[in-house]
Amino acid sequence: QVQLVESGGGSVQAGGSLRLSCAASAYTYSSAALGWFRQAPGKEREGVAAIYTGGGTTIYADSVKGRFTISQDNAKNTVYLHMNSLKPEDTAMYYCAASRRWITFPLASYEYNYWGQGTQVTVSS
Repeated sequence: QVQLVESGGGSVQAGGSLRLSCAASAYTYSSAALGWFRQAPGKEREGVAAIYTGGGTTIYADSVKGRFTISQDNAKNTVYLHMNSLKPEDTAMYYCAASRRWITFPLASYEYNYWGQGTQVTVSS
């Protein structure tokens, strides 16, 4: 059974940085995708960044381009989200997600099969 466990969330002032980690156990899909999503209170879940596990291609939402970086460590079966220049509007619960196959829309939540429990990120002004 695939399990995703996020860590690294916390509280930070605007302009600060955080690194989120997602450890994937029993995840052996080599031509699939790993993604980060976020959901703020009263808002829909949105895709933030994704990476294709086969070739390492990355995709970002416009709202985080140039500030966030997604990366993977295959040896540790872990995906990271490096977040710089954080803004108050980045405040949300952040979720890690994994697919079982190659997907067409890597920032769409319906494409993913497995989800973590989430980690809270709070950015104060």
